Amino acid sequence: MTARQAPAPLALPTADVAQEWLAARATTGLDEARRLVDALKAAPPSDALATLQAWNDVEIALGSVSSPASLLAEVHPDEAVRERADLAGQEVQKLSTELGLDRELYEILAAVDPAGLDELATRFLERSLRSFRRSGVDKDEATRERIRAINERLTVLSQEHSKNIRNGVRSIRVAPDRLAGMPQDWLDAHPADAEGLVTVTTDYPDSVPLRTFCADAQVRRELAMAFLTVAWPANDPLLHEMFDLRHELAQLLGYQTWADYDAEVKMIKQGAAIPAFIDKIADAALESGQRDREVVLARMRVDVPDAQTIDVADLAYYSNLVSKEQLEVDAQLVRTYLDFTKVRAGLMAVTGRLFGLRYETAADAVVWDEAVTAYDVFRADGDEPIGRIYLDLHPREGKYKHAAQFDLVTGVTGRQLPEGVLVCNFSRGLMEHDHVVTLFHEFGHLVHHVLAGNQQWLRFSGVATEWDFVEAPSQMLEEWAWDAEILQTFATNEAGEPIPADLVGPDASSRRFRQGLHRPHPDVLCRDVLLVPHRATGRHHRTDPRTPDPLFALPLRRRHPHGVRVRPLGGVFERLLHLHVEPGHRQGPVLGVRPGQHVRRGGGRPLPRPCPRAGGQPGRRRSRRRLPRSPLHLRRVCRLAGRVRPGG
Repeated sequence: MTARQAPAPLALPTADVAQEWLAARATTGLDEARRLVDALKAAPPSDALATLQAWNDVEIALGSVSSPASLLAEVHPDEAVRERADLAGQEVQKLSTELGLDRELYEILAAVDPAGLDELATRFLERSLRSFRRSGVDKDEATRERIRAINERLTVLSQEHSKNIRNGVRSIRVAPDRLAGMPQDWLDAHPADAEGLVTVTTDYPDSVPLRTFCADAQVRRELAMAFLTVAWPANDPLLHEMFDLRHELAQLLGYQTWADYDAEVKMIKQGAAIPAFIDKIADAALESGQRDREVVLARMRVDVPDAQTIDVADLAYYSNLVSKEQLEVDAQLVRTYLDFTKVRAGLMAVTGRLFGLRYETAADAVVWDEAVTAYDVFRADGDEPIGRIYLDLHPREGKYKHAAQFDLVTGVTGRQLPEGVLVCNFSRGLMEHDHVVTLFHEFGHLVHHVLAGNQQWLRFSGVATEWDFVEAPSQMLEEWAWDAEILQTFATNEAGEPIPADLVGPDASSRRFRQGLHRPHPDVLCRDVLLVPHRATGRHHRTDPRTPDPLFALPLRRRHPHGVRVRPLGGVFERLLHLHVEPGHRQGPVLGVRPGQHVRRGGGRPLPRPCPRAGGQPGRRRSRRRLPRSPLHLRRVCRLAGRVRPGG
């Protein structure tokens, strides 16, 4: 390769050899990591920079396994390939844990003299040492052995948890005459079967329009309950075991709670500060939220005179009616301007202008499904690619069920180009405006991954910013989806007319109404999400998730033995707090390996495990939440709770 040539992109396998490719890549990558570690131990370089570069090479080798494995585990259509990818994730996580507990390795890095290192190299050294310490490298052998066992078990639990959600799509079947109010394009896409019934699944293109527009309250409720109980009760024991293991792990590492462990490396610093901060936000926002809720409840009482509260089965429907009848914003009219093909093309045109980029179809790219598209990314005036992106934007069986950016390759200057994958579940036809906002947000992570992917140190490449700021670029980009002038460049109806500014502009009354409406959520959730676990006496109580709570009826409050109230939807504040009920999907402190996926977030966003991290958080994804939750409404909580944003 000459100095002017870009590194070649990763050659992905065709479906018929994908399992063999994953097995060979895991063997090659992990053997290379072990070889590099053995060489570093046998003859530690006398030069400080050379020592750090040797450790960086180890992280690159680990990332070469974890990133593609974590992606294919979530998106490949063949279940056998997904299973093999999960196995590769387990293998890389096991080695990652071993390295994080390796005292000889730690002592080599601890002996490095930072004098003469530049700022980034010094930071790389400091973060590596901190991660080793947080991994438990200083503990006795018995404790380290228990840490190994816990991390291995958390990896398996995490993968099972994700698998249950991927494979847990549910559905209801209803007569066509019960679908009054549904958009015509949706009805056309859902013909009745031989028995005269229409099948509606919990995938977003089915569930979001039905819960927003269907006039039949019982149909809305049936689908809401199906949606909110995806992966239940299968994931219930997994979550409780995760909580127990995380609590034990935190205490082995010298922390009172898992929240204390996680918060130590965030701006908030202490676990106890988290609920106090949420309460402060909730108290400030509660009045406006209650006011807007009363408006929606008053509209519901037109149809249901004795209604005393409104829950998740009715909230989207009556919020839409208020917007349409009182604010003159018709969501069904809005969606007629948002054809998926036009939106995708518009998004790429907008980001091309904003960042000085152009996207060219990657004709040589092998994709895992025919619906996936691949593009090479160039500077607008450049001849060499600076990265590659894949767009996997529609639901299918066995695929990750939310919206996230996955790393495929983490960029390293002169060695490997950044490659990222956007994994979403949008309609192939008309889109909801909220989904357009989501697409802009998640694409922001993709652009961030590519544009920040020319780094020497894998640990700092791409979206690997400090966790408190990782959402900022995407939150800013999503605001363009509220800019009428921008939207009018691509959002047109069948007649070619651009979308009216008063429907989607930044000052649109419906947007302000929706923000106020959903702000009470932190007050509902802050005492029920896994925030500050502690040992507490008290009864272990569980409530059936099929019985929703009042207010916004978020499901499944239950008392955890550690004094934690948890919900299956989890991770509501992961954008701000980076606390998530999914174990193990986020990178550990030194090697950043997430088995079976991620940046998961968001997203999601998975918690770090105390094991080494391979540089730039290989395999990470940025996402919103991946557990069942109300899609239109919980994301507003994250917007309120400090995402400079937008999702995950």
